[in-house]
Amino acid sequence: MIDLDDTDRAILRALGADATLSAGAVARHLGLSQPTAWRRIKRLTDGGAIAGQRLVLDQAALGFGVTVFLGVTLATKGRVSLEDFERAVIAIPEVQTVQHVLGLYDYRLRVVARDLPDFERVLRRRIMTLPGVGQVDANVLLSEERRPGPL
Repeated sequence: MIDLDDTDRAILRALGADATLSAGAVARHLGLSQPTAWRRIKRLTDGGAIAGQRLVLDQAALGFGVTVFLGVTLATKGRVSLEDFERAVIAIPEVQTVQHVLGLYDYRLRVVARDLPDFERVLRRRIMTLPGVGQVDANVLLSEERRPGPL
């Protein structure tokens, strides 16, 4: 774990909000010199606090107006069942996130679809036919607020 001071946290918040910011832009935003900002960003990256950059797509602008979180409980829970399920679910393009969790469900999936009839098609024809699926619980996303992180 890397030790963070207030300036490091400010840098991470700025980059978390807009990962395209250059070291110079971060420096101007925080009142630092460009070399100081660059060195700190490099230290945060080398230390593992910054693991990469990611492009966030606007699902609605791409025609995917519905997001559903699925809780999936497997009928059998052997190692082979888990691996078979994971391999099959990752291959479904509408499944954006696969999380193996501890709790009420075995897996939590984030699924996008064009509309509710499209989601029903994905659920019935793709997800419910996956190996080992026992029970599925769905929650439709109504709205979402994003935060850059816990800092």
